[in-house]
Amino acid sequence: MNTLLDAVRGGRIYLVAGLVNGLDPAERRARIPELAALRKEIRGWGWSRRWNEERTLRALLLAGALCHTGAAAAASWIGARELRDGRDRSTAFLAPLLADRDPAWRADVAHRLAARATTVHDDYPLIRALLGDTGSPAPTAEGFVHAWTEQLTVDRTHGGRRAGRVPRRTLRTALREEPYLGELVALLFETAEPAPALDRYDDPRRPGTWPAELAHLAAEGLVERRVLVDGAVARLLRGGRANGLGFCTDLLDVLDLGPEERQERTADWTALAADAPSPVAGRAQQILAGLSAEGRLPADRLAEMSGAVLFRPEKKLVRAQLVLLGKALRRAPDDRHVLLPAVTAAFGHADSALQERALRLVTTHLRAGDDDLRAELAPEAEQLGPVLRRTAAELLGSPVDAPAPAAYAETLPPAPDRRPLTTGGAPSPAETVERVAALVQSSDAAMTETETALDLLVRHAHRDRAALAAGLLPALADRYWADTATTHCVDPDALPGLEVVAAAVLGRVRAADLSHDRRIGGAGFGQDCVHDALHRITVARMREAALRILTDPLPFLLATPTWESGTLEPLDLVERLAAYRSLGVAPGPVDFAQALLRVRRDPSAAAPAAGLGTPEGHRLAAWLTGDGAPAVHTRTVKDADTRPRFWWGGDRETVPRVILESAERLVIQKEFPAVFHVLGRPYTGSAKRCWHWRGWTLPLLAVMPEDRETHAVWLLPHLTGCASFEERGAGELLSRLAELGGPAGPALHLAVATGLGARHTEDRLAAVDALLGLAGRGELDPALVGRDLAELLALGTVKPNRLADAARTAAATGAYATTWAVLSEALPAALADGAARGAGELLAVAADCVEQCGAAGPLPGGLEAAAARTGTSQLVTQARRLRTALEIDGLAARAC
Repeated sequence: MNTLLDAVRGGRIYLVAGLVNGLDPAERRARIPELAALRKEIRGWGWSRRWNEERTLRALLLAGALCHTGAAAAASWIGARELRDGRDRSTAFLAPLLADRDPAWRADVAHRLAARATTVHDDYPLIRALLGDTGSPAPTAEGFVHAWTEQLTVDRTHGGRRAGRVPRRTLRTALREEPYLGELVALLFETAEPAPALDRYDDPRRPGTWPAELAHLAAEGLVERRVLVDGAVARLLRGGRANGLGFCTDLLDVLDLGPEERQERTADWTALAADAPSPVAGRAQQILAGLSAEGRLPADRLAEMSGAVLFRPEKKLVRAQLVLLGKALRRAPDDRHVLLPAVTAAFGHADSALQERALRLVTTHLRAGDDDLRAELAPEAEQLGPVLRRTAAELLGSPVDAPAPAAYAETLPPAPDRRPLTTGGAPSPAETVERVAALVQSSDAAMTETETALDLLVRHAHRDRAALAAGLLPALADRYWADTATTHCVDPDALPGLEVVAAAVLGRVRAADLSHDRRIGGAGFGQDCVHDALHRITVARMREAALRILTDPLPFLLATPTWESGTLEPLDLVERLAAYRSLGVAPGPVDFAQALLRVRRDPSAAAPAAGLGTPEGHRLAAWLTGDGAPAVHTRTVKDADTRPRFWWGGDRETVPRVILESAERLVIQKEFPAVFHVLGRPYTGSAKRCWHWRGWTLPLLAVMPEDRETHAVWLLPHLTGCASFEERGAGELLSRLAELGGPAGPALHLAVATGLGARHTEDRLAAVDALLGLAGRGELDPALVGRDLAELLALGTVKPNRLADAARTAAATGAYATTWAVLSEALPAALADGAARGAGELLAVAADCVEQCGAAGPLPGGLEAAAARTGTSQLVTQARRLRTALEIDGLAARAC
């Protein structure tokens, strides 16, 4: 009987300790193989068993730690992951049992455990106990330093279970009692990432916070002040997480650096002001401003720093730097030969107000005899906007020496090339099997891949089903339904996507089960969701293909797209119907209905379709000449619920929003199979919101790839949610929607306008892609989008600052004329009733567009009143700038 192993399995920890302590080193090493075998067995335990048999895990952990006589092996055993899946992962209970080991051994084990990043927090109490009086230096591993700060921050002396509570210590007391204080404090600034526990405070000067206590230790001489200052500055220069950098800047504030300390690190402050994150750069800029005011910052160093800061995009930093330069120039006018060339770095800033401020600073401090300086500054004025460039030419005393600007040319993305869908009978059965096996294992198969594999399955099943099944069986052996050892067939409702067709090839489903789908009628969960309706159509088509494989195999499918967008060319469908007629094959009702929804509506193909003389040919001809037109929709404004209605409930909010309601399509309800009838019902725009994510819904666009308008009607509530609340993801659908076929009518334009005001950047970028894509294909009506934006701005659905960001992005691609054509219609709504918040940003983008493209025309409504206001706010400044640009370009246009 193995007493030690039985004690371990029984979880009798104290008995294990006594048994091992009675063994000599050789006997301990002899027990390791049986303990290792038990450890290997534990790897096969489920999580629940490890949770329930925690005492066994802890007993095994103890036995292995005591039996291993080598430091490396002991540390590896203690850090084993499979021995830590119980409720309590602390290893502090090992400390007293290892206390009699050699100090060098204990120090070696402690350093090895400290280097294990995944377990160092659990092992921290054990590590400190092992180090004890060994005289070993502190571990330098990042995880150990983080664990040290965490232990002191949570105000706890030891981990693990104790019979009684240990009195708590304050952070100040814990730091005073720390034997490795100097070493660990220096390591705080050397880890790859700052310790998360360092910045858990509201006020860094409050006692008990890390900045305050470290400064207190420095004042008492327990920590070297220079170590703190140099360490904090080095950490800031190295970069890292924003909150970690915040601790360093707060520490420097609490230390209250003196003039000499600040001056000797001038190069560091300059580097931080140039490249650090905005909050850190702002602190460095303030320090340099103080040095400048004290006369401790030479003009050449100020110019060097200004050239870098003025190049940054943050307007706040650039504005503060221009103020700093203005003060320096007033104190020392003779420094203008050094400082004014640095000011011109702001001439290229994206914000025209900052360009104007920089130009005003230059002209204010130029003197009458500064001809050489004027000549040096004049070429830099080419970076200014067109209006300011003219002003600079006059103020600098000589025309700007630059070639005449070239005629403006709008830059729009080219229309994408249509790529055909690769189908047909060319791939062999073996290649078909490979495609199907790969798709069955994929969770996000593209529509093109699924359609190609489905078409190939149907074709090869028609030619030689037995050969196809022989290849599929080993390739799908890991699927539960492909197990030939079972005699009963599989419920097709449980098989997703392409698997139901593959199961039909293998004979694992019955025709009787495939002939009826309880979901076809649209009842049950998701019956009001268009995504679920589209999904049921794809499922029904798969089931129909599977049923025909078992009963009357089809030579090929009618609805397989011609192009990767999902569109089916009408003449291709006519050719396929003709082949069906010659072979005497009856089309699948679902497959043919799907083909009608995918076919490009070209009336010229109606005659060949009718010439087939079959019912399907006549239906195709009618669809191409009128029946296939998108449903008529109406537009209203209602107080509607725009917050998602999830199954768990939640607060609802109603706001006025634009609602699109579509009429019913009787041809779909009367002539299409039942699974399609949902698409023919009226849509009110207020149906229950769904749970589907965008990745799931993207392939469903191919069900109706020639009906962008209907898709836009369905998508609008989700886009409104992205603009009004915190929803996200609808923008990706919008950008894909713009690439589909069919008319680009008012519904699609409204959807694009709504997407331009989305809350999240990625949705706005997708809306910009949709806008420019439509413009590049000549399908965009900019005035219509602008009028939609005006209505959405008035309702509050779209915020001016978000629209400004989207418009700035669109203009930056070179589409200045298109962007201005949109904004010229939207600006009156942003300027109405005293101007909305963010209207100044919108005016700035509009002014950029006009200056770049030279647009002319009447002033937008409300612009004159905004420009006539007093003050120098962004709204007033940009309104005047836009008015000037329109007037100048208008005069130029009339002169031509």
